[in-house]
Amino acid sequence: MHSLDDDIQVPISSVGSPSPRDAVASWVPIRSLTRRHRQPITAHLLALPPQDRYLRFGYAASDQQIAHYVLGIDFEHDELFGIFNRRLELIAVAHLAYEAAPQFATRPALAEFGVSVLPHARGRGYGARLFEHAVIHARNRGTEQLYIQALSENTAMLSIARKAGATLERDGTESKAWLRLPADTVASQLGQMMETQAAEVNYQYKRHAIKLEQLIEAVGQVREKIAKTAHSAFK
Repeated sequence: MHSLDDDIQVPISSVGSPSPRDAVASWVPIRSLTRRHRQPITAHLLALPPQDRYLRFGYAASDQQIAHYVLGIDFEHDELFGIFNRRLELIAVAHLAYEAAPQFATRPALAEFGVSVLPHARGRGYGARLFEHAVIHARNRGTEQLYIQALSENTAMLSIARKAGATLERDGTESKAWLRLPADTVASQLGQMMETQAAEVNYQYKRHAIKLEQLIEAVGQVREKIAKTAHSAFK
């Protein structure tokens, strides 16, 4: 069960084909996550309020259940993406889970999409950008359909599926959506590569900026201590 932030309104048909001006203006650095990010992913999910946990997982996930979920992520098989703020805290995370073979003959090459955005980071289109990013990656791996499972009350998730032309199946409190993806192209492959490189550059810039801030703060503390010592010596 997965939730999207409320501002997602992006049809799949538009994914991967924004105008150059719009692409630059709305670009968000999305970084691929690996097993070494388990702790930040856990911290992100634990920071979700109870209602968001309920929509994300389909049940009121406890801290222990969240920790178990993160430990069970297969980073070799699935793909996870994150958006970091300038303090390198994960404020949004998407999980693209690829179905293990064999799959249903009528629904080949499936991938399930889930996303979460911290409350204070909503209204910025992060959920939509993570969705676009996941679609490109799924396309480039030959995935034919994106699968979404959500609570029927999760109107944000169902809205994006419906606007994308998905086939929705509702069964009481739960709904499923099947989104057919276009085939990969040279443009989609190059786009993924460029986005990955740009996001890495952005991440390293933030990391070095934090180190510089810490160095400046440390130097300031040393100067302050020296000044206090000198002042005491001349009393």
